[in-house]
Amino acid sequence: MSKISQIDKNFEIKAPSTRQDTVFINATDPAFEINGVYYEDGKFRRLPEEVAKEVSWGVLGLSTNTAGGRLRFKTNSSYIILYATLGEIGKMPHFALTGSAGFDLYQKEEEGYTYRGTIVPAFDVTDTVSGIVDFGTNELREITIDFPLYSEVCELHIGLQNTATIEKPTPYKNEKPVVFYGSSITQGGCASKAGTSYEGFLSRWLDIDYINLGFSGNAKAEDEMIDYIKNLDMSVFVYDYDHNAPSVEHLRATHEKMFKAVREQNPTLPIIMMSRPKVNLSSEEKQRLEIITATYQNALAAGDKNVYLVTGPQLLAISGDDGTVDGCHPTDLGFYSMAKALCGLLKE
Repeated sequence: MSKISQIDKNFEIKAPSTRQDTVFINATDPAFEINGVYYEDGKFRRLPEEVAKEVSWGVLGLSTNTAGGRLRFKTNSSYIILYATLGEIGKMPHFALTGSAGFDLYQKEEEGYTYRGTIVPAFDVTDTVSGIVDFGTNELREITIDFPLYSEVCELHIGLQNTATIEKPTPYKNEKPVVFYGSSITQGGCASKAGTSYEGFLSRWLDIDYINLGFSGNAKAEDEMIDYIKNLDMSVFVYDYDHNAPSVEHLRATHEKMFKAVREQNPTLPIIMMSRPKVNLSSEEKQRLEIITATYQNALAAGDKNVYLVTGPQLLAISGDDGTVDGCHPTDLGFYSMAKALCGLLKE
C-alpha cells in the first residue's frame, strides 16, 4: 500500500525551505525573549539541575522536557523557518508527536492569539525537527512559538529573511509568572499540539506568563520541591498532584503541608488547589478529594482570604470523562474544559 503522504499531499511533512535570503538566528540570541524555560549546559530546562537532583531521579530526567517553554519576538519576515535539535523524545501510543515533540506557532493580535501553524516531527523522528510557516507578506507580526511538551530541546534556530527586522515582544500582562505544579496532566499529556495544554490556552486567553512544573508520574510534593516552589517569585500558584501521590495516606501527609509552606513564605499569594480532573470518582478518589477539600476548608477557617478550590468534576464540566484519551490524560477538549474552569478565577 502507498504511504498516505503519497495519496494525500496534505499529510506531507514540509521540510525547511532552501531559500537564498534566509538567515538563521540562535534562539538564545538576545533579540528573542524566552519564557518558561532557560538555556544551560546544552539544553533548555524548566528546573535547575541541582534542584532536580535533590528531588528525584524522575524529576531530574523530566526537568529538561520543555513543557511551557515559549520563544517570543516581533518580525516582518514573510516566513519563519524552525530547526531544532532534540535530545530525549517522548514517544507514546496515546500521545501525538505534534504534542510531545512538535512546536506550535501563534500570532498575537489585538483580539488575542491566532494559530498559524505547527512544526510537525517526522514519524520516525530521532534527533531533529524542522519546518516552515509561510505568511506571504512582510507585515510586522508578534510571534509566540510553543516548545514540545515531552521532549528535550538541545538547540533551536529560527530562520528569517535576511532583510527582516526583529524586535522584542510586548510584555505579558502579569509581571510575575503563574506557577503550575502537578502530574503528567500539568506537563501537558496528552495534548495534540504543544500549544493546547490547559496552561497554553490560559496563557493566550489572558496574555499571561507561566512556568510549567508538571512532572509526569513524579509530582509527589517532596520537601525539596516544596522548598524550591515556595521561594519562586510568582503571581499565582496552582497545584494538583493527586494522580502522582502514591496513596491516600501520602496525599494526606503532604497536601496541607505543601499549602502551609507556600503560604508561610507568601502571605498574600493567590493559591489554587485542584483535584484530579475526573467526573466519575471511585471510592478512593472520593477520599482524595476529601483530603484536598479539607486543606481548602482549613485555610478558610484560619482566615485565609486568597485560597481557591477547583474540583475534578468542575475541571471536566464541558467534556466529561470523555475528554480524556485513557480515563486520565486529557485530550484537547479536556484541556479546553480545564482552562475554561480556571479562566475566570485567574482573570479575577
